[in-house]
Amino acid sequence: MSHLQLVNLAQLAHLVSEAFADRNLLHDRRHADAVLETIGLLDHGQLRVAEPIAQDDGSLQWQVNAWVKEAILLYFAISPLRQLEAGALEFHDKIPTKHNLLAQGVRVVPPGVARYGSFLEPGAILMPGYVNIGAYVGTGTMVDTWATVGSCAQIGRNVHLAGGVGIGGVLEPPSARPVIIEDGCFVGSRAIVVEGMHIEREAVIGAGVVLTSSTAILDVTGPEVVEYRGRIPARSVVIPGTRTKQFPAGEYGVPCALIIGQRKASTDLKTSLNQALRDYSVAA
Repeated sequence: MSHLQLVNLAQLAHLVSEAFADRNLLHDRRHADAVLETIGLLDHGQLRVAEPIAQDDGSLQWQVNAWVKEAILLYFAISPLRQLEAGALEFHDKIPTKHNLLAQGVRVVPPGVARYGSFLEPGAILMPGYVNIGAYVGTGTMVDTWATVGSCAQIGRNVHLAGGVGIGGVLEPPSARPVIIEDGCFVGSRAIVVEGMHIEREAVIGAGVVLTSSTAILDVTGPEVVEYRGRIPARSVVIPGTRTKQFPAGEYGVPCALIIGQRKASTDLKTSLNQALRDYSVAA
């Protein structure tokens, strides 16, 4: 990114944050235009709610651009409700759907919908699912039937979100980390990933796994359990589980997620993901 582009982004960020602190400033054309320009940059993939920064150990540190989230919230405030049409389909909303998908090299199967202000890289496939504003979907990724990608979620390249997967949106507070799923991951049918969960590269999430910021993620592959919260380590194979907890009324099973193994090198290709699941008898 050039120095001029960085200066322009800094100016946009300043105007947006000013308006977020005092919404009366939205009556000033400069501040309203800054909001509109920010959403336009999101829609073209020139700006992201969160961006990866490579570390020396090969991992990614994700930086959240809180002012971009502020712009999304302000966009709702300045956008009027209006009738929208997509062929025979009719909507009544503040935000239009994405257009010019052919030119963008994105495949969208009816009635799949990507909202303006989201970005799908060329080569992404959206089945009859949904991608919300602020979300980013990488090339080679499939958002399968009835899967949803919530506001600001960051989905990497060559990811498969299987049927009915629910990726939660994280808009407020603006500083909060969105859901992040890195390159090469597989998320099985009806899995739920919400509250800023971070799934690192090439992980395999089995069907029906529920991951929240408070979910206990237990690595049971060694002699002693190792507990994580908020993230799934790279290449982990994860299934639903329970662990017992004592309550005043007795002892009951509480949902958790179990890391039961690591994805093998032979299952790097997306076409081999089912084999990664079969290796550990995991449902897709």
